[in-house]
Amino acid sequence: MPSAGNVATEYLFIKACRREPVPRTPIWLMRQAGRYLPEYRSLRDRFSFLDLCRNSDAAAKVTVNTVRRLNVDAAIVFADILLPLLPMGLGLTYEKGDGPRVARTVRSAADVDALHHVSVHESLSFVAQTVRLVHRELHGEVPVIGFAGAPFTVASYVIEGGGSRNYVATKSLMYRDSATWHRFMDIIARTTAEYLNMQIDAGAHVVQLFDSWAGALSPQDYRRFALPHSRAVIDALRPGTPVIHFGTMTGSLLPDMRAAGGDVIGLDWRVDLDEAWSRLGYGVGVQGNLDPALLFADRQTIDDAVRDILRGAGGRPGHIFNLGHGILPETPVDNVLHLVEAVHEFSAR
Repeated sequence: MPSAGNVATEYLFIKACRREPVPRTPIWLMRQAGRYLPEYRSLRDRFSFLDLCRNSDAAAKVTVNTVRRLNVDAAIVFADILLPLLPMGLGLTYEKGDGPRVARTVRSAADVDALHHVSVHESLSFVAQTVRLVHRELHGEVPVIGFAGAPFTVASYVIEGGGSRNYVATKSLMYRDSATWHRFMDIIARTTAEYLNMQIDAGAHVVQLFDSWAGALSPQDYRRFALPHSRAVIDALRPGTPVIHFGTMTGSLLPDMRAAGGDVIGLDWRVDLDEAWSRLGYGVGVQGNLDPALLFADRQTIDDAVRDILRGAGGRPGHIFNLGHGILPETPVDNVLHLVEAVHEFSAR
């Protein structure tokens, strides 16, 4: 079983997670191995998304090759936030053009009672193997990020049967039967913590918790229905592993997300980084937060946006540069390469 070891403390990315001074700002990108890359598209011609996740050799290859192609400062293992649903027997599929679908929705106490629970070490061992292969193939070049979906986001996919705009079924269960809601969230939180710890044990240096849909909640509902379960996940993780806690449309939730836990709070592009960091307090790091659509602009516009974000960070220790969400599929690869170079160059001055 590989271990991150003491070398992890020397990575720029790890230092930034711990708010230690670094000579330049580290950068990695959500969905950095994705459909905008021709190498990834060629793999997808051979594998379905779920088959690619299950093929540890291929998943590790796309992870490592992307790091070297982009010259980013961290590798995020190729997987998906919904993979922990597989051992629950909910019929998870990924449909082309329609995203993930869940065949067996959970909307009642009886549905929660019927959930399967198989150890993630048995059912998701392919993810651990991918982490181990990435860890081995990188030879210490950059640290490895493991990840999972936060309980609210995962639960909303299960209850809705897929993505949603208004989360009516999710919120109906929350409001109508809060006891069943919390019981379901407890199950997801335990499974998520087990899944993340499996990745840490396999060699992940850092983990990110994605609460992609938390912005659908009011602050009061977040505190009541989501925060305790995200905190339970983070509290259950191996001590000493930095945690990035990320959400979208969560500008009104940032202090509560910090209360839920995490060494670094991920920011989407809908907030000013300097103002958001001030509200969070400088005792926590921040990640972000370029609008992914800016990667379709000319290079001067990209450079100006990078400088604005770096100015907002103010040279404080604890800033990790990233997009405010994932790279969009049609993004020009050359602009991604330019972004990484610009962040490295401008932040080192």
